[in-house]
Amino acid sequence: MSDSDRVLGAALRGTREIVERVARRIHASLEPTEVGTLRSMGQGIASVSGLPGVGLMELLRFPGDRLGLAFNLDPDEIGVILLDKSTSLRTGSEVRRTHRVLDVPVGDALLGRVVDAVGRPQDDRGPVSVSRRLPVERPAPEIRERAPVTVPLQTGIKVIDALIPVGRGQRELILGDRQTGKTSIAVDTILNQRDEDVLCVYCAIGQRSSSVARVIDDLRRFEMMAKSVVVVTTEDDPPGEQYIAPYAAMSIAEHFMHEGRDVLIVFDDLTRHARAYRELSLLLRRPPGREAFPGDIFYIHSRLLERSTHLRAELGGGSITALPIVETEAQNLSAYIPTNLISITDGQIYLSPTLFDKGVLPAIDVGKSVSRVGGKTQRKAYRLVAGDLRLAYAQFEELETFARFGTRLDPKTRQLLERGRRVREILKQTQYAPISAAEQIAVLLAVTQGLFDETPLEEIPRQEAKVRAVMREGAADVAEKIDRDEELSEEDLQRLSDRLKKAVEASQEAENKDNSDN
Repeated sequence: MSDSDRVLGAALRGTREIVERVARRIHASLEPTEVGTLRSMGQGIASVSGLPGVGLMELLRFPGDRLGLAFNLDPDEIGVILLDKSTSLRTGSEVRRTHRVLDVPVGDALLGRVVDAVGRPQDDRGPVSVSRRLPVERPAPEIRERAPVTVPLQTGIKVIDALIPVGRGQRELILGDRQTGKTSIAVDTILNQRDEDVLCVYCAIGQRSSSVARVIDDLRRFEMMAKSVVVVTTEDDPPGEQYIAPYAAMSIAEHFMHEGRDVLIVFDDLTRHARAYRELSLLLRRPPGREAFPGDIFYIHSRLLERSTHLRAELGGGSITALPIVETEAQNLSAYIPTNLISITDGQIYLSPTLFDKGVLPAIDVGKSVSRVGGKTQRKAYRLVAGDLRLAYAQFEELETFARFGTRLDPKTRQLLERGRRVREILKQTQYAPISAAEQIAVLLAVTQGLFDETPLEEIPRQEAKVRAVMREGAADVAEKIDRDEELSEEDLQRLSDRLKKAVEASQEAENKDNSDN
């Protein structure tokens, strides 16, 4: 075939596609449009009649280009949840079908953007240009499409990576009372992905505008916004928008997962999501259940979180790691929403207000926290250095409680208590300061080897900084092995331990000399 024939064939194919596209548009415009009538309105909901062919979860258009979602399909009327404020809507107004379910834009164009639950930009950077949209409600991947969770997701937080590890494709619940640092844990985990091949989606559900603005500012300040998508609904938004926000965020993350990429998604928080759903359900006269929540609250959360997984290699090998957040009241883990989510997820990280008040930050209660998957994905060096640390720390906390009632303690008990206090001090960590895996291993090795036993508690942070510096500057070979997740030999551990011991001893000698001079 000559070049002219190829050019002519390409031109004909292009012309045919244009003709077919125009024909589809003309055909669609000639189809009869169903128009309904707005019968009544409530706070965030509406009742519509005259649309017999409407489908469940179909998008409806109200005057002023406002959107609603068909939620209840009754014989005489349709219960609609409103996705926009309804102050200017009047009964008797026309309501038109869109003949499509609610969807959201997806793709790389969303990275670095702040959008609402429908995908409309909220960051004054113009429209989002995408070529693909996905429904906000999608079926979860089948069992045969899933692969085991095998790769760790490093949070940069010592107590989590060492004792409650999380794997890529896992669902790990973060729960605790108000103002205990739940969002801080999630944000630090996002910030730790700056140098990793992980994209992040942060979904704010009914949060205060100031809180959302602070999170966005943190992502920009630490240069993580370019790898993140922020889906925002505030407390001023309609409950319908708060309800669909996590599903829209999950669809955005699924697009990246099906491209073979790893995604971290944070839902902040699902307690507000449940309240929004309860409000909508009761207004639409859906039957309530336990504690006045509708009985299907478990279903709305399970069908959301089941969509996070690790896909098989032949399907791209992508993953979605979900960190849902839920708020407890008066440390009640057995309440309705927490127990629902604990049964859905693969573990939980519990933040204790008691530890928070004592200044133990992050205030993670190791005894009530668990990871049912992440231990299988944890780097080999963690299992070698801190394999027994969780049990030893739990024993220390119990021993410390009993030691308060006694005045005489044998030397071995006193040593265990002093070691435990130093472990607790080591596990403390400030916000916005994620630590690499290699430096965490060095610090954990130092404390388990007893190198800090003679160090006063107030000097632990300074000694920790020395140990981390040794790992960065004097043990690069061991750090590379840890980063590649290779087995550390006994020689590697001994060599590293000797270097750390010399650094700690030198630092202690210098401190003693300064004290004597003064």
